[in-house]
Amino acid sequence: MFAHRRLWSAVAWLTRPRVAVLAGLAHVCLLTGCAGEYSTLDPAGPSALAVSWLWWGMLLAFGLVWFAVIGLWLLAVRRDPGDVSDAQAQRLQNRWIIGGGLVLPGVSIAVLLAFGIPVGHGMLPLSADEDVLRIEVTGYQWYWQVEYPDAGVSLEDELHIPAGEPVHIHLRSNDVIRSFWVPRLAGKLDAIPGHENVLKLQADQAGVYRGLCAEFCGLLHADMGFTVEAHEREDFEQWLSDAARDD
Repeated sequence: MFAHRRLWSAVAWLTRPRVAVLAGLAHVCLLTGCAGEYSTLDPAGPSALAVSWLWWGMLLAFGLVWFAVIGLWLLAVRRDPGDVSDAQAQRLQNRWIIGGGLVLPGVSIAVLLAFGIPVGHGMLPLSADEDVLRIEVTGYQWYWQVEYPDAGVSLEDELHIPAGEPVHIHLRSNDVIRSFWVPRLAGKLDAIPGHENVLKLQADQAGVYRGLCAEFCGLLHADMGFTVEAHEREDFEQWLSDAARDD
């Protein structure tokens, strides 16, 4: 009997409106750290910006769903069921199953696809006919080999790109699957042994951006970091010329 009372006391406390409000405030507080060199919510390129808008839209939509579910839960716990016949109860149950179990998920997925598919298409590489800088990046244990084939430049764990222009990163791996990711510039893309993937990367402004391997690749996975330095076009041309001469 004592355990039964404790259970109902806990349920009564959880159904208080202030608990739902506190939970929502805690969720908002968790978002205060959404900035920094590894944050997808601090975009510095068009692909990352599209991802961040999609993320915020999903947060808003599913946050509203969460509050609606909590509100219905509070209503269900507090309301007096009254005298309801079995037939009425069955009809009400069917409505909730169809509305909450079929219509709501179906509409949510359709809306997500309607916004997500264009975002994904915007991240695809440009056509082969367009003049785009080609950079070849190969993952090794435990570093990234970076090559500029047209200039004969080879680097480790650092990329240099012109600001405000898209470049194509041709990704490969020498041994295991890795994932190339610059959170503030673009989404993740796998580097796969025996296969080449192409990532479109663009930085809106000159600066240094941090990247990492987002796929566990072995003992020193944590050491698979790298930098992407975006230069103004003239500065990039000068850097490329100097790097080719040094090599």
